[in-house]
Amino acid sequence: MYPSLVLYIEREVLPRYERFDAAHRVNHAQMVIKQSLEIAKHYPVIQEMVYAIAAFHDLGLEVDRKTHHLESGRIVRETERLREWFSPEEIETMAQAVEDHRASSDHEPRSIYGKIVAEADRFIVPEKIIERTVQYGLDHYPELDKEGHWQRTLDHLHEKYAEGGYLKLWFPESLNVQRLEDLRKIIKDEAQLRAIFEKFYNELTER
Repeated sequence: MYPSLVLYIEREVLPRYERFDAAHRVNHAQMVIKQSLEIAKHYPVIQEMVYAIAAFHDLGLEVDRKTHHLESGRIVRETERLREWFSPEEIETMAQAVEDHRASSDHEPRSIYGKIVAEADRFIVPEKIIERTVQYGLDHYPELDKEGHWQRTLDHLHEKYAEGGYLKLWFPESLNVQRLEDLRKIIKDEAQLRAIFEKFYNELTER
């Protein structure tokens, strides 16, 4: 890994995440970087590209939530500093990868780089997923009461993670495969899911 690239990412890119909602702060970007590099070990890819893609993948949140993946791609293309380490062709591949990372995207990522960041962004720890879902609701829908947040959490988890949900996994050796099964068991057990929701809702609203 180029030391100068790591220095640039850590000093100038990752701090930009501190302006985002609690579910998309620096720790989220760091987790996606770590998971991306872990997956990349198994494939003939350029590690530095994987690293930079993961670091830039959500920067479009600076502009707009709904189209953040497209804005992230634009930011990659317009960041002159990246030309110090990558060719124009590599930068275009990186831009497409961040555009394709979104779980609700209507098309499969165009390259293995897009699949790696998409998979890493879906790093599934069942209770963490539920906590982030509750946190996102509190940040973006403050007008909802507790039952409204419960219903929103339920709807989101079913739409994205349950059988037939829109989440797609790309790598069979990924830990996500078993963890998604574990999460689906919790979603099916509404009493268990409600207890987990209550724990996080109470913790997050008492802060």
